[in-house]
Amino acid sequence: MNYEDIKRHFENHPPPKKVQWTPWAKITDTQAFLKSCHTTIGNFNGAMDRCLAWWHLRDFYILMKKTAQHPSGQQALSEETALQAGSQTEEAV
Repeated sequence: MNYEDIKRHFENHPPPKKVQWTPWAKITDTQAFLKSCHTTIGNFNGAMDRCLAWWHLRDFYILMKKTAQHPSGQQALSEETALQAGSQTEEAV
């Protein structure tokens, strides 16, 4: 999935206004969050995989897809937290 695909997805399937991303991170205005990501990505001059806004947008997209697949949003959040922990371990190596 690339940036344009994710951008189109959220244009066609807007997320809820508030999202509890992790137990310690809550997005209170998802449209402002998405706008910030799009602006930062648009202004970033390096490789996309070095852009933190890209990773935030990608992780948010994954969370929204999992939440849509699982009626229990809490289960999706638990899985996402486990995935993030695995990603951080891989980056540390």
